[in-house]
Amino acid sequence: MAGQNKQAAKASRVRLFVDMPIAAGVELPLESAQSHYLGTVMRLAPGDTLFIFNGRDGEWRAAIATLRRGAGTLLPEAQEKPQRAANGPWLLFAPVKSSRTELLIEKASELGAAELWPVMTQYCQSKRVKPERYRAHAIEAAEQCGRLEVPEIQPLAALSAVLEAWPADRRLMFCDESGGPPALEALAAAPPAPWAILVGPEGGFSTAERAEIKSRPYCVPVSLGPRTLRAETAAVAALSLWQAVLGDLRSGN
Repeated sequence: MAGQNKQAAKASRVRLFVDMPIAAGVELPLESAQSHYLGTVMRLAPGDTLFIFNGRDGEWRAAIATLRRGAGTLLPEAQEKPQRAANGPWLLFAPVKSSRTELLIEKASELGAAELWPVMTQYCQSKRVKPERYRAHAIEAAEQCGRLEVPEIQPLAALSAVLEAWPADRRLMFCDESGGPPALEALAAAPPAPWAILVGPEGGFSTAERAEIKSRPYCVPVSLGPRTLRAETAAVAALSLWQAVLGDLRSGN
């Protein structure tokens, strides 16, 4: 009995993203990597339960119907949480070295970024992006942190082109390494609106880029403090500050 209780408690903590509609009683096929994760890594078996989500239908409790090497099926049983609208900010970032960009994707996903926008800047360290790997890291982060959707990853684009097509109602928190008002003060004083956050590359923004960004009426320049932060650290700091002032860190769980 003790072993059974331990197994059930272990099963109840597992979350899995499934990229297909979820409905009670309609079996869902597992991908090979998912069946390996459930059976080999988590040591689950048919009859055990876990939680699944797809970014559209909320979170569901599901039972493992079948599980074998490279395949398996899940049986959704009941919806546990309804789907909520994603209200986090977009995050615009200049890609850095591969492993550090993947870390940025992971942490931004955990901190509630709704969309992730890799942008090319003058001092961009890397102009190579790996959308499939980024999405895999975003999915893993969403599974781990309990969010009900996976952030959308936009294709790489020049910063100037993104700014030119910017939606007029969305404010841009510009993390300016050259200085600006403290982020907490600037965010607290801003009127309600959809938001995005822009963090720069390791070499910072050029003088021309900084002038172009600040000329936009939707731009809210802020400082992240006196220290020079790595790009991924700046993203974590900026998202945390935004969530503390305007996001879901104000309300707890």
